[in-house]
Amino acid sequence: MGRVSQAQAEENRRRVVDTASRLFREQGTHVSVADLMKAAGLTHGAFYKQFASKEALVDEVTAHALDEWARCHAAHFEQNGGRRDAAQRDLIDAYLSSEHRDNAADGCPVAALAADVAREPEDREVRRTYTQGVAELAAYLAPADAPGGEGGEEGLVRLCTLVGALLLSRATQGSPLSDEILAAAHTALTEAG
Repeated sequence: MGRVSQAQAEENRRRVVDTASRLFREQGTHVSVADLMKAAGLTHGAFYKQFASKEALVDEVTAHALDEWARCHAAHFEQNGGRRDAAQRDLIDAYLSSEHRDNAADGCPVAALAADVAREPEDREVRRTYTQGVAELAAYLAPADAPGGEGGEEGLVRLCTLVGALLLSRATQGSPLSDEILAAAHTALTEAG
């Protein structure tokens, strides 16, 4: 078998990162390299041609997923004519929807990766990247006039409400309580602000 061109190697790496981003959000970072590479349509050995370790992949995927999520919010901000309140309302509506609850693979990496990142040592790059992503999302959710750093207290409260409600709704999925959690959090966030 011949060598893979640089363009093909870059495409393979992108495919692994994209596949891992979805699988990690859906199943957690404990997904095996073999299962990941199978899902990406590549051989297990090809992984080590692209990444130094699974930890390096987790670092890259976390940054990729958070960047992707931030770009999505920036697009919504532009679609709302730069109106922060309207963009935030769109985010709240989408975040606390049954569609988001039911599709973790395409959903918020802050919620999906929280438990896995919490188990990582504090000196790991993934912790720094994740913490920065949380701070940026809180800042995005803060009112335009919020005091304090990293989004102010209100941005943090909104983020905690969104993430907590999503996680509890996923954990109780299949029961009426799941939808009640989403509705209660939505009401709390939209009637308060």
